[in-house]
Amino acid sequence: MAELLLEILCEEIPARMQARAADDLARLVGEALKTSGLAVEGLQTFVTPRRLVLVVTGLPLAQPDTSEERRGPRRDASEQAIKGFLNSVGLSREQVEERDTGKGVFLFAVVQRQGRATRDVLAKLLPETLVKLPWPKSMRWGTGDFRWVRPIQSVLCLFDGEVVRFSLGPVASGQRTAGHRFHAPVAFPVADFADYRQKLREAHVMLSAGERRDFIEAQARFAAAQRRLTLIEDAELLDEIAGLVEWPVVLRGAIDPSFMDLPPEVLRAAMRNHQRYLALADQSGVMAPAFIVVANLEAKDQGRAIVAGNERVLRARLADARFFWDLDRKQSLASRAPKLRDIVFHARLGTLDAKVDRIEALAADLAKVVTGADREKVQVAARLAKADLVTGMVGEFPELQGVMGSYYARHGGEPDDVVRAITEHYSPKGPGDRCPTAPVSVVIALADKIDTLVGFFAIGETPTGSKDPFALRRAAQGVIRLILENGLRLSLKQVFAQAARLYTNGPSAKAGKLDADELLAFIADRLKVHLREQGVRHDLISAVFGRGGEDDLVRLMARVEALRRFLAGDDGTNLLTAYRRAGNIVRIEAKKDGRAYDGPADPARFRAPEEKALHEALLAVQKTGADALAAEKFTAAMAALAQLRRPIDAFFDKVTVNAPEPELRANRLKLLAQIRGALDGVADFSQIEG
Repeated sequence: MAELLLEILCEEIPARMQARAADDLARLVGEALKTSGLAVEGLQTFVTPRRLVLVVTGLPLAQPDTSEERRGPRRDASEQAIKGFLNSVGLSREQVEERDTGKGVFLFAVVQRQGRATRDVLAKLLPETLVKLPWPKSMRWGTGDFRWVRPIQSVLCLFDGEVVRFSLGPVASGQRTAGHRFHAPVAFPVADFADYRQKLREAHVMLSAGERRDFIEAQARFAAAQRRLTLIEDAELLDEIAGLVEWPVVLRGAIDPSFMDLPPEVLRAAMRNHQRYLALADQSGVMAPAFIVVANLEAKDQGRAIVAGNERVLRARLADARFFWDLDRKQSLASRAPKLRDIVFHARLGTLDAKVDRIEALAADLAKVVTGADREKVQVAARLAKADLVTGMVGEFPELQGVMGSYYARHGGEPDDVVRAITEHYSPKGPGDRCPTAPVSVVIALADKIDTLVGFFAIGETPTGSKDPFALRRAAQGVIRLILENGLRLSLKQVFAQAARLYTNGPSAKAGKLDADELLAFIADRLKVHLREQGVRHDLISAVFGRGGEDDLVRLMARVEALRRFLAGDDGTNLLTAYRRAGNIVRIEAKKDGRAYDGPADPARFRAPEEKALHEALLAVQKTGADALAAEKFTAAMAALAQLRRPIDAFFDKVTVNAPEPELRANRLKLLAQIRGALDGVADFSQIEG
């Protein structure tokens, strides 16, 4: 068994692409090795800003030998046919066997193939696989057509300590690599992965992204503690910084105290999104006038010049922020709202001003179903929610939309409910984001997201595959969480219809006709994703949706939970088995007979007491179940279904469905079809798996 080491050294790989590239490399090479018959013991990938690395352990020195039996033409076939077969297997006439198959005597050949040396397989496999790496963006350089994320500087590839020869674009493979761009730029040879990793460490390269991240976090906490400060948690930024440096050096800088009266969100936006600084807080949790910057080299002056340069850059950024902060507050937020008519929301969906009009009208309706939502405050919040998009601060720091609007609204004396709604109406932005619970916030957030979904679905701009340019999946997820986490009872189809009418009546929208069922199906798919993460079975959601007419998510979840509990018991399990058995019999016989067995069974044709008992039970269950569903007593509806277990079992034990008399047989098939009808009145049991 031997080891494969592959490193592609190139110019800086964007941090956001690194983890995905490492995963794709492992997946593609692993699949290619398996297809080539090469089993492995272990496969690992590493990534730094400048290198993508693969290590495979336990590779055999050669492919296994294979033996394949191939059947040729008949013994008495034409000479040309026999010769063609012999040439295809590389054997002579004497080396093949004649065998009587019962359908004639045929020629058979056993083709032995000796496995190729793994080094030769890799020389072809690796370049063919590497060109398939799906970079989000790639480039060409020089005169060739080869594409990679950034220009490649070298390719290191060793198998069992020896170079695997191939070319990746204009670069030929070898056994040398280079260390840190500034500390160790001279190339050096390596013998294997252990030697490679050790020499990289000595050359100021920390190979593992996880190790770099942990080191940065530990050193940042230590640097903060030296000034009795704490690190403000930001896992996403730590991951990004780890992808920006090969040899992290943690330094602490200071923020000019004159800027500390700016909103903390402004300070963090200037540091985080523009400079990739980590923020610090004092012992009371208030943002401190200090930051952490991570350099990619060890400076001779212990980083003093690096810190001074970063402090100077930050001062300039914060001076700009100060200018916009002071300028924006000279004008009320409400006075800015009319300028939204100059911003296009979408070419076919009108301006942002038109969107605000729709949100305001839709929110006024939604306020009726959200307890505590003051209609007047809802309308004010809707009118102001997007107004900060035309402020100088949001123009400079787009990530602060909503946040700055709330500051300017408070400065203008707006009520707390309105201020909060302006901040929260973009939420929840993702699975980990807090969902609004304040009534006015819930109404505005829901109206905004539903307006977006309805508009884009009406013009056919729906998500496809992995592409979702208008973040409609996130909007749908937000609608689901707002409804479920706040227990809102509303008909989604009615809300969609109202939102669609607002588009139709708008001054500049060019939306088409909305297919509400398509949008509801999209919501159902996102609901399955949302609940799968919470351990809820997706097939139960399909079963409830499959019955049709359900667009109240709170009611749907109550039905799903009742169905889950029912199926967890013996009655539910056995009834599901009986449902499938009845359905299979009816389906097979209907296909054979070329007719459907719809409609109720005729009680006058019953012969066995079990037929009559089942029929009476079905009628009772249908009535009891329908009443329970209408009263939203879903547990009672499931309990009603449980009453069918005994009569169904007795029917299958005592009654022959396929009786010789045609009319009796047809009547019994109709009775079986009624079993499906009774259960499907509660949920579409055909959607349930397992």
